[in-house]
Amino acid sequence: MSRPVSYFPISPMMLFPNAMGSFSVYLWQGNDFVLYTRSGQTFTEKHRQTLYNNGVKEIYVQSEDKPHYEKYIEENLGSILTNEALPLEDRSRVFYEASSSVVQSVFSNKLPGALSSAYFNRVSAVVENSIRFLSSGHSLSTLGPFISHDYKTYTHCIHVFIFLVAILNTYDLDEPEIFECGLGAILHDLGKTKIPKNILNKRGALTLGEREIIESHPMHGVSICSLLPLSQNTINCILFHHEKMDGSGYPAGLRGDDIPLPVRAIAIADIYDALTSARPYADAMAPYEALKLMRHKMHKELDMDVFKRLVAVLGGANML
Repeated sequence: MSRPVSYFPISPMMLFPNAMGSFSVYLWQGNDFVLYTRSGQTFTEKHRQTLYNNGVKEIYVQSEDKPHYEKYIEENLGSILTNEALPLEDRSRVFYEASSSVVQSVFSNKLPGALSSAYFNRVSAVVENSIRFLSSGHSLSTLGPFISHDYKTYTHCIHVFIFLVAILNTYDLDEPEIFECGLGAILHDLGKTKIPKNILNKRGALTLGEREIIESHPMHGVSICSLLPLSQNTINCILFHHEKMDGSGYPAGLRGDDIPLPVRAIAIADIYDALTSARPYADAMAPYEALKLMRHKMHKELDMDVFKRLVAVLGGANML
């Protein structure tokens, strides 16, 4: 007996003129799914206009074609995110779903000694195509509803990327530098793929030996990326994101101005997202409570100027 066919909805605005979809598109008509375009067919402006003229708000793709649809979104992500004809909420959803798909595939695959260039190119493309979108005035507020507070390493890396770009946009940095730091944010916890799950997800207190294993993840991250063409900004974000202003961090015990600005920013983005997410050993804190803890209990460890900028961008995005 054949399995029933299932479908998932997408916006008609996702049919980009001159782009070819390796998936068929269906309409819901007369209590049934009706074929609209076939796999391998190039979409045209007429396809989209016809749907708009007929008031069609959703079109459908078969669930078995979801990998093809996700690849199509990746390939057209830059066009989607810069298309101001698309509602900001739709673009935010596409960004979050596309970045989650790519980063999850990196973190869920059993990595060999080094990250492959194919995976690296996919991650780089997501970062490159997202920087300008994340730099726009209202993108952070529309991304708020998508930011999950149930901690997963890959979603945590996406959140740190979002918060880091928001912070760095308050400084006079050029786009290539923000790209390098954003890439470091996406990859900053890649080394955790080398940490045993029973230690990573332990609910109780860690032993000294277990803590040493956990604290090795920045070095593992740099090692996994050692064959890739990374800038110093990217390497710094991966290697030093647990350094603290008072010198109590790891792996190098850097302090004060010896810690580069992007690293001070990623450290704050990392801590904030961790505190506001439910982890195996701690419940999620409300944003205000997390910021209060950072301000009053961690002020010696954090760059307070960077911290104030995080508070400002969160407040401006109505995320407090």
